[in-house]
Amino acid sequence: MAEPTNTGFGRLLVAVYATFALAATARAGVQLATRFGEAPLAYLLSALSAVVYVVATVALARSARGVATAAVAFELIGVLVIGALSVLDPAAFPDETVWSDYGRGYLFIPLVLPLVGLYWLRRTASSRA
Repeated sequence: MAEPTNTGFGRLLVAVYATFALAATARAGVQLATRFGEAPLAYLLSALSAVVYVVATVALARSARGVATAAVAFELIGVLVIGALSVLDPAAFPDETVWSDYGRGYLFIPLVLPLVGLYWLRRTASSRA
């Protein structure tokens, strides 16, 4: 039987994901409500990242391993793709998203977090409770 994803180190992981979910949701909400016309792509991507963080948080907290894996994998792909695009074509991102420059504005935590999340999901899948 797999170990729950929300115990031990998993509690810290859920807390970090919850913090990012809250931060990304608040940031996207303000951006969309007050400055959408300035950088619609960036602000919509901020909203997308917020949704991904919320889904990952809830899935990790409930040990919904399949949903958590999909959300965290999507997050990693998003960070890598948006990070690369924002570096290669900065004009396309006149304002930062959570995933811009690989999460530089958030101390690169958005780049490291999905790697840790995927590691934790793999580790707990093979553990015995």
